[in-house]
Amino acid sequence: MSHDYILWIATFAYAFHVVEEYMFDWKNWAINVIKLPLNWVHFSVVNAVVIIFGISCSSVAWSLPAYALSLPALMLINATLFHVLPFIKTKGRFSPGLGSAVLLFYPISIWAYYGAYLDGVLTVSTLTISFIIGAILMASPIVMLKLRLHPYFNQDK
Repeated sequence: MSHDYILWIATFAYAFHVVEEYMFDWKNWAINVIKLPLNWVHFSVVNAVVIIFGISCSSVAWSLPAYALSLPALMLINATLFHVLPFIKTKGRFSPGLGSAVLLFYPISIWAYYGAYLDGVLTVSTLTISFIIGAILMASPIVMLKLRLHPYFNQDK
């Protein structure tokens, strides 16, 4: 039996993570702690795209493993850079999403990579490409949030 079903579990875990972030006010945490210039619309649009991305990764699964595994890569990057490291850096200030990042993202992402390994689709290049895609996808909204404040991108004129 193929282990690609884990990607669907990862997609659900991400949806649950979004709920946790919303309920514990990740937006205001992000504004105050990591200085991201965002609002709830930004949060909603980005997270809707991530869920659609998760569905697409789950759908293609092992027919395109580097792409499919970029969801678990994104989850590992998100958990580490936007939850665990800020929690450590702020000496224990709660980061909304920290619970699901630690309890769901780490184990499910590792499980997905292990499942890919068991199914014979995990190679060094697949692993590398999945993390490159995950990193680009994680960085894209942050870069756009910052760039939109540049006068060149001001659409009010």
